[in-house]
Amino acid sequence: MKLALVAGTTLLAAAVPRANAQISSTALIDKLEQKGILSADEAKELRSESAQSDTNLINQLPASKWKLANSIKSIGLYGDFRLRYEYRGTDNAMGASPDTYYRERMRYALRVGLRGDLYDDFSYGLRVETSNNPRSPWDTFGNNSTAGSVTPSDKNSSGLYLGQAFLNWHPEAWYEMTVGRMPMPLYTTPMVWDSDINPEGAFEKFKYTIGNVDLFADFGQFDYQDPGSANRYVSSDIFLLSWQMGANVHLTKDASFKVAPVVYTYTGNGTASSGIGQIFVGQGDANGLNPGVPGGASQQALNQEGINSLLILEIPAEFNFMIHNTPMGDLQARFFGDFAYNFQGDDRAASAYHANPAAFPGLSGPASGKNFAYQAGFGIGSAGPVYGPTQGLVYGSTSKKNTWEARVYWQHIEQYALDVNLIDSDFFEGRGNLEGIYSAFSYSITDAIIGTIRYGYASRIDDRLGTGGNNLDIPGINPIKNFNLVQMDLTWRF
Repeated sequence: MKLALVAGTTLLAAAVPRANAQISSTALIDKLEQKGILSADEAKELRSESAQSDTNLINQLPASKWKLANSIKSIGLYGDFRLRYEYRGTDNAMGASPDTYYRERMRYALRVGLRGDLYDDFSYGLRVETSNNPRSPWDTFGNNSTAGSVTPSDKNSSGLYLGQAFLNWHPEAWYEMTVGRMPMPLYTTPMVWDSDINPEGAFEKFKYTIGNVDLFADFGQFDYQDPGSANRYVSSDIFLLSWQMGANVHLTKDASFKVAPVVYTYTGNGTASSGIGQIFVGQGDANGLNPGVPGGASQQALNQEGINSLLILEIPAEFNFMIHNTPMGDLQARFFGDFAYNFQGDDRAASAYHANPAAFPGLSGPASGKNFAYQAGFGIGSAGPVYGPTQGLVYGSTSKKNTWEARVYWQHIEQYALDVNLIDSDFFEGRGNLEGIYSAFSYSITDAIIGTIRYGYASRIDDRLGTGGNNLDIPGINPIKNFNLVQMDLTWRF
């Protein structure tokens, strides 16, 4: 009887998957010994035979061909694949032909990355994405970009580009530093920074908690542009410097308030050929025409992207609270907003006016006082997900089956308030001198699939000024009178 049990136990151990074989067989032998079916010597002998059997089985398996460096502590795959229907429409303000221009597209975007921990308080991240546009990872179905080609499904624009590559060092709980091309590390909103931009350079964060208040200080040194051979000295690189101090106050268990003022300034000199190093003009040509409008005028546009006279204060903030026991269960809600002011906006207006007074027929001098931008909104959604300026189901940063989120905000950006090279290229088309409403709703169909719909409408603030800025989606139209945006996304998040 005992011999049969010993043989059966050995066969059972061999049949258990190798990851659990030693644990399962040992537990069974212990139980048989406790019940007196096996003597202590028999149990000891069987444990030895079982361990040897497991060793032989493992030794017979082929070695893994995937090798990791000894410095890598952990590694994880992450990313998303998104499909989109999009409509963008504009009404031109100057009566050029055509007076309305729109684009209707089916689009896709893929982002795939690796991230994890290294030893000795380091972590890392690498990510590739479709499109080489810094403000958009999206590519367009049927995009025929090969010269002379009329073949459908052209792949010339369907490449993968390095979107993120960074190292993070966190030697203490109160300090961390990141270098490379990194996810946006500042607490900010798409009013000032497009959520697709991954700044390059260095970033330092300090944080400390006092009672119910989480304090933090952020410092960024981002390389804005490398002039290359156009300038002789390395010091002529443009750097965008940022200083931010903030606090997240936990008012109660279910309510918190966060605010984090940040100051931006620029150093160095850019290249005139890129437009960034030129004096900002921010208006159509002297005849009031629309440079670049399809079928319209073809005159060269005056500079819209110059970074002279930018010293910006931004104050993003949000108030978060819970709503309990609704028919939809517990909900998370938030009031949020942003305010920005360019202390050198009047100088920027003077540079624009004096460079080409004929382009401002409605003005007898610089349009001073156009230096403000603000955003105010409300969001609500299922309890559980993390929400923020660019976090939540609307931005595809989180998903759980049957969760949902809705948000809406009003936004106002005056002509000389912000750096138009950074603002969101979807809502407002990356332009200044526009104001309007943005809304979005998302629902998580599964733990990985999210459906989202967005709508935005904007109109010109000051009819005497252009709508400064530039974007590849609807290039060259200035001024924009009205702007409409519709997006419907299906996102697979992994």
